[in-house]
Amino acid sequence: MYAIVYKADGFPVCRQIPGVSPDPVVTWNSEDAAKSFISSKGGDAEFRPVQLTDDAMDGLAKSMGCPVESITFDPYPA
Repeated sequence: MYAIVYKADGFPVCRQIPGVSPDPVVTWNSEDAAKSFISSKGGDAEFRPVQLTDDAMDGLAKSMGCPVESITFDPYPA
């Protein structure tokens, strides 16, 4: 799985769902799918895909200001 994050601060693209905190991180099934989404929105300069490894999860939690255990995911429709 891949998340898309802001290059500047590593904060991921999230979906806002009322009553859910922190906001779920949107994921893509492949790096190509994430890159395609970024390109389709003209975001190549601002965003990058990140594979969800243990280290990446720690970075997401830090950028979101929450414990890694509280992060939830929302797969992007294929």
